[in-house]
Amino acid sequence: MSTDSNRFPFFHEAKAPEGAEGWESMYPYYLVPSQETQAHEDAQFWFADTMHWSRGCHPFDSIGAEAVYLGVGTFSTRIFALPVSLGLDVRVKNGYVYISPLGVTDPERIQERAAVFQKRAGYYYANWDELYAKWKTKMEGAIASLQSISFGKLAEYDPDHVVDEARGRSDAMALTENYHRLIDEFFAIWQYHFEFLNLGYGGYITFFQFCKQAFPLITDQSISRMVAGVDVLAFRPDDECRRLAQLANDLDLVETVTAEGTKADLRSALEATENGRTWLASFDETRDPWFNYFSEYGFTHDQETWNSNPAIPLGNIASYARKIAAGEDISRPIERLQAERDEIVDEYRALLTADEAKQFDELLGLARTVFPYIEEHNIYVEHWSHNVFWQKCHELADVLVDAGFLAEADDMFYLNRFELDTVLSDVVQSWAIGVPARGKDRWQAEIERRKPIVAALQTASAPPAYGVPPQEVTDPFAVMNYGVTTERVNDWLGASDGESKTLNGIPGSLGIVEGPVRVLRSEKDLPDLQPGEILVAPITAPSWAAAFAVATGVITDIGGMMCHAAIVCREYGIPAVVGTGFATARLTTGQRVRIDGKAGTVVVLDDDGAGTTTDAGAQDLGVPAAG
Repeated sequence: MSTDSNRFPFFHEAKAPEGAEGWESMYPYYLVPSQETQAHEDAQFWFADTMHWSRGCHPFDSIGAEAVYLGVGTFSTRIFALPVSLGLDVRVKNGYVYISPLGVTDPERIQERAAVFQKRAGYYYANWDELYAKWKTKMEGAIASLQSISFGKLAEYDPDHVVDEARGRSDAMALTENYHRLIDEFFAIWQYHFEFLNLGYGGYITFFQFCKQAFPLITDQSISRMVAGVDVLAFRPDDECRRLAQLANDLDLVETVTAEGTKADLRSALEATENGRTWLASFDETRDPWFNYFSEYGFTHDQETWNSNPAIPLGNIASYARKIAAGEDISRPIERLQAERDEIVDEYRALLTADEAKQFDELLGLARTVFPYIEEHNIYVEHWSHNVFWQKCHELADVLVDAGFLAEADDMFYLNRFELDTVLSDVVQSWAIGVPARGKDRWQAEIERRKPIVAALQTASAPPAYGVPPQEVTDPFAVMNYGVTTERVNDWLGASDGESKTLNGIPGSLGIVEGPVRVLRSEKDLPDLQPGEILVAPITAPSWAAAFAVATGVITDIGGMMCHAAIVCREYGIPAVVGTGFATARLTTGQRVRIDGKAGTVVVLDDDGAGTTTDAGAQDLGVPAAG
């Protein structure tokens, strides 16, 4: 297809991958581009949300695209009324999720929305700690509600208690009712998710913009480091791995926890000694809740958690145990980061007038207050909530297999959530009157048709964008979280030029480092990462924390200043360049590169280049020169 050089292909110009024809019928109609909505779609700029859906999604897994962007839109547009930003429109194209920032340009409407925002956001900012505590209680309640949902198998007869307690209704009714509860609770959780997130970004962005105006030469990292050095809940799972590694050293179990073998071999060896049983009890106690942690972002039904695959945290523990045994300090450099943070704050604050300094203090205080939520919410929503949600989905799938409707449990995820609702009604009604489910053959045939389609969609990669890019990307969500900036979009438009030895990205964390890269696609590959290597990944998730104790630098395809990799690298004090777009495609394991976390560049070096590392703190504290 041909497009002009100033835009990406339109949705209707992009063909389905070979073997994936007819994919559109798998998803709810309003998620799929259509002739009815073509004029709107052609006028918008759409970028791939491969942060959350790194591959083409199964029909049922598209529920996340619905819930997430309903939450964004509700709070941006209708509740807090962000003055210049509405929600993010969403489409599924060839199985991948694409989103489009929607802005407000009419000055009168902006002024009207600003008044609403100032009142409502001001209330949250003024009462942040109290409201955030209530938010955690709401989330814990929602998770408990999910956990209370059960899907019982359909027996030949209803149980005796239906008669003995004169219930007057069949227990089978709970199958469809609890499915509706499951879906409704999932959507409610994603409403809660955005209750604070956009305000968290807003508090940081307000401070960011003040600094840019007051200090024209200040770097983005210097601003972010003024709020760095915080200890948030998101670090707790990794801290538990470090604690268990220290306990293994204290109990003289390093050789045991680092030995080659299966999980069963390890447990057997630990159970054979008193010290081993002590360590194992501590490990098992930690698993709930701290290992209810996805190796990715938890948006698809087939992702593992640390609990479903304990080899992941056990690998992290073994790595830390070896370091401790070798005399290394594995603690995060919080005190050093806080000292550097305070030094930067003092240097810049000294340049302001008394009135400016007062405003600076207020905005910095707000940024530090709201910042923990930006990283902590992942634990409650994407990990704890999603973990329970997918467990319940798998339980429901087992019921459908037991009822003879599905051949195997994974078949359920080839149905979207509305289709599954009709299937459950069919199963319950057919069971009630004593006949086989009436849609079994129909749906099994449809599932078999869809399996090669999904496989074909997942084999193809996602183009970075569709449609007409704006002259300037201003949406704060797109910029801060996804790293979709004007510069990145221009890079995407010129993506055919693969000869350059330089990759441009977003400065994530200060420092310069040279060394060989290790390209990793998932957390399962983390054991391959060696000391002295630079980690290259599509994106990192919170569960990748152990990698930051090994890598000397980090490069990602996706992400902005507030993405996980950027936040964590600043907390660990290692250089990072995020949002490069093409690092995993253009770099190969073993290549030597130089990354500059201040400039946001990655340069491929000659094979014989000598590796040197410059400490992030010594390289550039990001403060103005004396005088």
